[in-house]
Amino acid sequence: QVQLVESGGGLVQPGGSLRLSCAASRLPLNYLAVSWFRQAPGKEREGVSCISRSGGSTYYRDSVKGRFTISRDNAKGTVSLQMNDLKPEDTGLYFCAAQGTVSGGTSCLKPSEYDNWGQGTQVTVSS
Repeated sequence: QVQLVESGGGLVQPGGSLRLSCAASRLPLNYLAVSWFRQAPGKEREGVSCISRSGGSTYYRDSVKGRFTISRDNAKGTVSLQMNDLKPEDTGLYFCAAQGTVSGGTSCLKPSEYDNWGQGTQVTVSS
């Protein structure tokens, strides 16, 4: 079991930016597929972005394409999500999840692909 910790959430005005980071407590994330999910009150958890083990493949849900960027820092063993031009509909509790092997393509955006989850970090976009 991998223990994950998210950081970087906060309150930001529409159009602002935040950078979320995901780290594992006892090993680097370098060799795991990692995904970011979010959940707003009363809504289902949804996949936001994911990155393959190699970092060579990334996927985004349509509503964040062009605004969010997922990346690896292999020196630190972390995965980050840079979020720009934030909108009120981006508000939610953001979780990172990691797994050794996930199904190909956009399946990495499905919560069912992951056994290892963090506790989440709150992102609130409001004026």
